[in-house]
Amino acid sequence: MRDNNQLRDVFDAIADPTRRQLIRLLAGAEEIPLHELTTQFPMGRTAVSKHLTVLKEAGLALDRKVGRETRYRLDASPLREVQDWLAFYNKFWSANLLRLNQLLEEEE
Repeated sequence: MRDNNQLRDVFDAIADPTRRQLIRLLAGAEEIPLHELTTQFPMGRTAVSKHLTVLKEAGLALDRKVGRETRYRLDASPLREVQDWLAFYNKFWSANLLRLNQLLEEEE
């Protein structure tokens, strides 16, 4: 379920560990310049930019130019789709663990 302005699926965007780390970094600050983000990874500026583009296409990152610098910030609202999807499985595991607990108690 994609928002109209999302070009990429949010699940695809968070599938990569580098992009998940970028999301963590962006969540910890109001805005972060590209050059600061690049120092956090063992890859070049172009590779980090490509990962940020994927996040932007999924609606997870916003950017703005300040002079010659590009600054990024997180928009976590698309992660609601992931949270909603996981909520089903949380209920599933809770119910199954409750049943397992009941079975173990019956055996005692």
